[in-house]
Amino acid sequence: MLAATIALGGASGGSAVAAGTGQGAGEAQTAKSCGGVNLSGSLPAPPAGMAVQQQVTIGDDCKPKLGAVRYVPAGSATKAVEGAGTGAAAAGTHQLRTWNEMYDCCNIRMTGLYTTSTWDTASGRVVDAATRARQEWNREPWNAGWSLLSSSEKDDCATDCAVVNSEAYAAFTYAGIFDPSGTVYANTHHSYVRIDAGSGASCHFDVELKHTFIGWNWRRGCE
Repeated sequence: MLAATIALGGASGGSAVAAGTGQGAGEAQTAKSCGGVNLSGSLPAPPAGMAVQQQVTIGDDCKPKLGAVRYVPAGSATKAVEGAGTGAAAAGTHQLRTWNEMYDCCNIRMTGLYTTSTWDTASGRVVDAATRARQEWNREPWNAGWSLLSSSEKDDCATDCAVVNSEAYAAFTYAGIFDPSGTVYANTHHSYVRIDAGSGASCHFDVELKHTFIGWNWRRGCE
């Protein structure tokens, strides 16, 4: 087994750090298996009407490959955030939606965590704030596949705050055609939103993967 810690430098305000334990490149080329990987990264809140996104892919050498930070029109980054939360924010209310997704090498979304944060500001304070989370996962036709094990969401301050730190969590397990035992695969997602009355908002994401394969990719973003 080959253990490695990889620091990945981002662009346009994005960053990611990956710490992984996986098979050597030659062995992985045969088995396509890369062991467990932890990924972490941050993105700034994009300008109004835009979304910011980034992808990290498990490469042929089992090392995470950091993609570019991309700014695209809001709503075009991922269909999964459509319908999240309560829709468009009311006039004068700020809103930020995030996505934190794992896809396999066939571009099938395995697991995903989505949040919608809304807040109002006045006189340099966050008057009120709330974050709501939603989880999605892929099922197989014979009542198998990924399942939601546990989830949570919390804000450390809700009214009259200088700063609000929101955290959403979702843990998923898998039992299906690729592993009937349910012991090989597990994905755990964390999404964090920091709301500062003076400087705006930022997003941070973590994902812990019990087992990975070449071509798996982590997609994260906010709008």
